[in-house]
Amino acid sequence: MSFVFTPPATPAVPVAGGGLFPVHRIYCVGRNYAEHAQEMGFTGREPPFFFLKPADAVLPVADGAIGEMAYPPLTANLHHEIELVVAIATGGRNIAAADAARHIWGYAVGLDMTRRDLQNDMKKQGRPWCIGKAFDESAPIAPLQPIARTGELTKGAITVSVNGAVRQKGDLSELIWNVAETIETLSKAWTLQPGDLIYTGTPAGVGAVVSGDLLEGFIEGLGTLKVRIK
Repeated sequence: MSFVFTPPATPAVPVAGGGLFPVHRIYCVGRNYAEHAQEMGFTGREPPFFFLKPADAVLPVADGAIGEMAYPPLTANLHHEIELVVAIATGGRNIAAADAARHIWGYAVGLDMTRRDLQNDMKKQGRPWCIGKAFDESAPIAPLQPIARTGELTKGAITVSVNGAVRQKGDLSELIWNVAETIETLSKAWTLQPGDLIYTGTPAGVGAVVSGDLLEGFIEGLGTLKVRIK
């Protein structure tokens, strides 16, 4: 049986050294650094919670290049959130934290861009806030680095600067729920699949950007992601 129209191309992220990683789903962890949770009005080690972005929200940026992201419609308060991205190679259900690393293909530097005003409006109304998170080009990402090269990432600096000024600064060791625990919890709710990406949360210091701004995200051991807002 044929499709009624030609299916769109599979969203994909470039891999360091060549090749493409096809994207299945994008999972995001909310409030996963203590200081960021506090700046958003929350405290403590609350149970992890998740939201999703569509696979084609990825904005792949080649190594050494500056990606261009269009300032999205309907917002006057676009925020940056620097994040470690985990790429899943081997899927599964009910994965134990002790086994999580075996399911990881690699890592990348990513940005969870957020229409904060729309997100906040939806929160106040008790409605889903997909419109604040799951929009076009809302998931810029640098090339994936294989875990075989990086080793398992459990610590290391994570920062983002805007026009050369540091805005967010933290360490992967400060994750409230570490990568292994996140995979364990996610895989209880969904069957993880090869091609899934997990945006693991952002440190404190999120803030607004405007057209013309240059964002430079950095994670120790992975390199830099550069994105200019058009």
